Amino acid sequence: MRRLFHLPLSPFCRKVRLTLGEKRIEAELVEERPWDRRIDFLRLNPAAAVPVFVTMEGSVLSDSNAICEYLEETGPEPRLLPSDPIDRAEARRLVAWFDDKFHREVTVNLVYERVNKRLKKAGYPDSAFVKAGAKNVKHHLEYIGWLIEGRKWLAGDELSLADFAAAAHLSCIDYCGDCPWEISPAAKDWYARVKSRPAFRPLLADHIPGFPPKPHYADLDF
Repeated sequence: MRRLFHLPLSPFCRKVRLTLGEKRIEAELVEERPWDRRIDFLRLNPAAAVPVFVTMEGSVLSDSNAICEYLEETGPEPRLLPSDPIDRAEARRLVAWFDDKFHREVTVNLVYERVNKRLKKAGYPDSAFVKAGAKNVKHHLEYIGWLIEGRKWLAGDELSLADFAAAAHLSCIDYCGDCPWEISPAAKDWYARVKSRPAFRPLLADHIPGFPPKPHYADLDF
């Protein structure tokens, strides 16, 4: 049985889960709090970071992009990277945008401050970081809206890993109630389309003990 060591509110783990779901690849989910630094987990990934994916053959893969590329190369349809080289480069650019820039400017400042700090018993949220994240997310929603106004999906005419990377981060922010969707109706409509896919259902069922999702989080007509 394939296994995915994950943290429910990690956007990187969620991107892998969406990829698995879209390709209908079954995997056992094993919740792992990397900051606990379990010896058995460190043996799988000395970097002490999730996600970690264990294949049917027992090979261990880490890093969300490496895992998603592996699933793309070895897994079934649908393809999640475009066949055209330019479109494929654009999809990878946007994956990097959300996993680097959005993560640094928004996810860290909101989700990590509000949730991860308390899970790790590392103190209370820093209001300066939370304010910065709340400001930055507006600019990113506007950018998503601008992209989607000229395209069917973020990277072009086909659903791709770019959509899953963006939706993974936004779903974490939305879980905490920090997505001002009114900023960009186009971004909201795009997210509603991704959110309505069967692959998204397990994410909408996530519930972090002590941190219930906002009432609209699992609502497809939000």
